Amino acid sequence: MSNLDHPSVMRVRAWLADASSPAEVIELNETARSAQDAADSIDTELGSIVKSLVFAVAGKPVMALVAGDRQCDTKALAVALGLDGKVKRADADLVREATGFAIGGVPPVAHETKLPIVIDASLARFETVYAAAGHPYCVFATSVAELARITGAEIKEGIGTAG
Repeated sequence: MSNLDHPSVMRVRAWLADASSPAEVIELNETARSAQDAADSIDTELGSIVKSLVFAVAGKPVMALVAGDRQCDTKALAVALGLDGKVKRADADLVREATGFAIGGVPPVAHETKLPIVIDASLARFETVYAAAGHPYCVFATSVAELARITGAEIKEGIGTAG
């Protein structure tokens, strides 16, 4: 069976189609479990990989879409989302509960629950960015503007910091 037929990938593909997105899921020969793995598999710059990071702010799950060569500034994340409270990295159980996907293939779309999402403005350095598509061997290519449209997220400066 092709990874494109995996139920999680099918969910992402259906979601993209329902959103009238031109993005198509790409099956890779190598894993995209980490941003570096994805960049190596696609033969692209690390920064063009979209990391879909789940955090909890005051216990509420949120998502930051951060460039692969950046780290999420959690203080900036809470401010960007207009939320108060302690920011913690979500554990695997919260990630799966909030998104319906396992760590290593969490896409920025097709989540189980509607999450507040913010996009790291540094991703705009790239004409094409690559996001996970529900499986460690699948991604989809898109633009930052299209990513903002299909996620309903705002693009914010200072979310991703070099490091």
